[in-house]
Amino acid sequence: MVQTWSTWKRFPDAHSGGVVEAPIGPGVYEVRHTMTGRVVAFGSARNVANAISELKVNGGASPLARLFGKQPLVSAVNDLEYRTYATASRAEAKTAASRFHGLRQSAWRRRLDQGFSARNAG
Repeated sequence: MVQTWSTWKRFPDAHSGGVVEAPIGPGVYEVRHTMTGRVVAFGSARNVANAISELKVNGGASPLARLFGKQPLVSAVNDLEYRTYATASRAEAKTAASRFHGLRQSAWRRRLDQGFSARNAG
């Protein structure tokens, strides 16, 4: 069976009763800013739904706060969307997250190299 990323979904607003639609099991998650596409959270988890639910925005404290200098991820949950990738085990989730991270790094290097080549061609 071929595994794929879920479609992008709006990040739920818990204050208005929104719920996360994600696997209650191992997998990978990615949260991005809807307008800029900037990734604000990415990782593997034993329980993807819990991991996404525990992400804090609007100044909330979370394990991610250390990475972002205790600043909120974004100004409002309405600015976020997420997608998930379900796996059969936590080990598979870690491997998939590492692979996705490597693919992202390769894509950025290619993009930077193309930009550098284009600037120097003229």
